[in-house]
Amino acid sequence: MRIRMRPILILTMVVTPLACMAAVAPTGSTTPNAIHDLTTEMISAKLEKPAIMGPDIFPANINPLTGVEATEEALARRPIVVKISNAPVLVRPQAGIGAADLVFEHYAEGGLTRFSAIFYGQAPNRVGSIRSARLIDYELMPMYEGLLAFSGASIGVEERLNGSEFAERLFKGVLYGQPYYWRDEEIEVPHNMFMNPNALWELAAAEGLQEKPDFKGLAFQADAPSGSSYPANKVDIRYRATRVQWVYDAETGLYRRFADGDGHYDGNTMQQVTATNVVILYADHQYTDIIESQFQDSVSYSIEIKLWFEGDAYVFRDGQRYDARWVRPTREDMIGLRTRDGEILPLKPGNTWFQVVRLPEQQTPAEEWIQIE
Repeated sequence: MRIRMRPILILTMVVTPLACMAAVAPTGSTTPNAIHDLTTEMISAKLEKPAIMGPDIFPANINPLTGVEATEEALARRPIVVKISNAPVLVRPQAGIGAADLVFEHYAEGGLTRFSAIFYGQAPNRVGSIRSARLIDYELMPMYEGLLAFSGASIGVEERLNGSEFAERLFKGVLYGQPYYWRDEEIEVPHNMFMNPNALWELAAAEGLQEKPDFKGLAFQADAPSGSSYPANKVDIRYRATRVQWVYDAETGLYRRFADGDGHYDGNTMQQVTATNVVILYADHQYTDIIESQFQDSVSYSIEIKLWFEGDAYVFRDGQRYDARWVRPTREDMIGLRTRDGEILPLKPGNTWFQVVRLPEQQTPAEEWIQIE
């Protein structure tokens, strides 16, 4: 009897799951083929569900700063934080700015802005013009475990940099010649210094300074996440002495950059600068006693931009605006992005521009604003 019962038990084990599936299938879909189709549809839906990469774990071939593929060689080196000028207008179009993985635009002094462009996954052989470092670079360097490419710095800023944990990774342009840094004689001083990131990476390797970073912070998702505030096709950011506009191009899925009313171009490619993501970061700005420049009775002091702990932010991707919070719990952490409810807010894979602005209560309404359309 026990031997005869075994086939019956096996048959029951096979039939029972099918019966259960048929019970939840749509009316008229109880045939084996319909059940198979339903199962396939369920599996496909699960596989097609948008996956978030990061903020802690990334596939081995994915750049944690952009969410796109990069070579093993590129991911094994340190990023380079490059100081690029944005004033006066003669420095535009800047060479190589469109190839950076990340760009931070921030106040320098006198209401003017400057760029800290971070190259990691790729870089051209000409970037610039190169200008002096600012206090914000003292924060960006530990975030990105980078090399700093700059022309020089004021006494107070240089003292801070030289006393830092990354002092050996400072590459001050006035101390180097070709192929690392050079001056373009067709452009007036001091706006004519350029550098080659690829040559600088080779120099850093020769000096034993290359090390694969362990990046954690940003997250990426190809499909736009839910929870956007509303569509946003144009972002208008007014700094005190310059104005930036980002206009969404639905055909490419990118934001096109305009500076002071004109298209902003990369001097290497003569293509308009674009961003996959644009992020506005609100941060406390405090003047220090470090003198950046002095002309007659006019003195410009260095600004300390407090990019630590957390603050409000706006994230723009896929023509949508997301109200957000930026977070940086420790000095070594990269800036991460969260929803106002504390959930991970993924960027779209691609490059990102961070527009660093003063807190609303610090802004002068007649000279500073953010308008979103």
